[in-house]
Amino acid sequence: MGEIASDGVDDGSSSSPTVVSKKPAYISGIFVKNPGVPIFLSVFLVTLFVTAAIFTRWVDVTSITAQFRQKDNLRFVASETFNNHTNNLVSDTCPEYFRWIHEDLKPWKETGITLEMVEKAREKAHFRLTIVDGRLYMEKYDYVFQTRDVFNIWGILQLLELYPGKVPDLDLMFMCHDWPLINKRDYPDNTSVIPPLFHYCGDDGTYDIVFPDWSFWGWPEVNIKPWVQLSKDLEQGNLKKKWTEREPFAYWKGNTHTGKARKDLARCNPDGQHEWNARINHLDWRKGFKDTDLASQCTHRYKIYVEGNSWSVSEKYILACDSMSLVITPHYYDFFSRGLYPTVHYWPINERNKCNSIKYAVDWGNKNAEKAQEIGRTGSEFIKNELQMKYVYDYMLHLLTEYSKLFKYRPFITKNAVEVCSCLDKGTVKEFKEMSKVKGPSEASPCTMLPPYDAVELQSLLERKLNLTRQVETWEASGRV
Repeated sequence: MGEIASDGVDDGSSSSPTVVSKKPAYISGIFVKNPGVPIFLSVFLVTLFVTAAIFTRWVDVTSITAQFRQKDNLRFVASETFNNHTNNLVSDTCPEYFRWIHEDLKPWKETGITLEMVEKAREKAHFRLTIVDGRLYMEKYDYVFQTRDVFNIWGILQLLELYPGKVPDLDLMFMCHDWPLINKRDYPDNTSVIPPLFHYCGDDGTYDIVFPDWSFWGWPEVNIKPWVQLSKDLEQGNLKKKWTEREPFAYWKGNTHTGKARKDLARCNPDGQHEWNARINHLDWRKGFKDTDLASQCTHRYKIYVEGNSWSVSEKYILACDSMSLVITPHYYDFFSRGLYPTVHYWPINERNKCNSIKYAVDWGNKNAEKAQEIGRTGSEFIKNELQMKYVYDYMLHLLTEYSKLFKYRPFITKNAVEVCSCLDKGTVKEFKEMSKVKGPSEASPCTMLPPYDAVELQSLLERKLNLTRQVETWEASGRV
């Protein structure tokens, strides 16, 4: 097989069509060439069988067979990649947001996933990934912005290292743009051939299957470290300034040119006539990234999350700051954000009246400091405990496992696919890959998935979120803090 160059570009090599087949299992034993077996050998074998039967009735054989079961259920060596729970060999329960895996895959529950469906997703995909017998192959179709594909594929390679033998054979199409593309309106009934497309985010009008984004393994173009290290840096950054000593304003820093919501947000800076309690800082990417250290930005009591072209990778960094996060009405979700609740993990900001809504939130928080701090802490604890790198990998494993169960065909290595190497590359890419590389198989078992939501549970969850947001809107309308 050829290899993918470290920059993720196909080097032009290809392989012949390969049909994957299982190698025959070879069982060791006694082969008797002469069919005439001596009498004494027959008697010996019968006696041995009877003795074994009697022996196993009276002796607990678990201690004898344990060594074999232990090999079959090998857990894996602890890795520094995990923040917590790596020494716990007992499988814990997955965070609740894992249950959305079932919802994301529901469109194919009845029909299953056919080769025709996967091939149809090619129209919108940047690359195709195939896993066969624990080995990863890629077929690239289109240019990907920056190194999104490089680090997402690197993350899947780490998953294979972390949970060897647990990632099933599968075949998937992946898209790296900002917006989800598989619109529900294009597939109006159950007879439609819905293409399963993996992507970073989704919304209520699309079928995209959400997957952890590239930044968990690093974003070298903007000098953002892999999550395993950055999450620790953010935790340390929180300790530098107590909440009560922080600036009593709402802070945001980023590119105000991406998306209408961000352009509107820029108007919430004080202008000499209005004080909206917001401090909005435009970041010009062309001038470099000297002032983009995220761990040093936990300096305000409130931090704003606003979507860009679609969802933004910044949400996890903002929530991790212990500041009360002010989330401007989101239209997109990523794999973990559906586990967040307004007034519990964050404060909802009305997108139609951003500046007034931000001003009210800051006034409310400064007057109700203990409650505001609690919301900030709860958001940070969610990121620290439920978005640790172990759960990112576990989410990937469970999603890919459930996805593979839907297959109506056996995944195979396509004609133009090349095997992906674990190349480290050079410069910052190499540094970030080394930083995010797992140290070997994990001793910790994958977490245990909760069952799918039933219709009543799901409706109750959605209504709860809506009612919590409406409560804040009622408070805002009253003007009382």
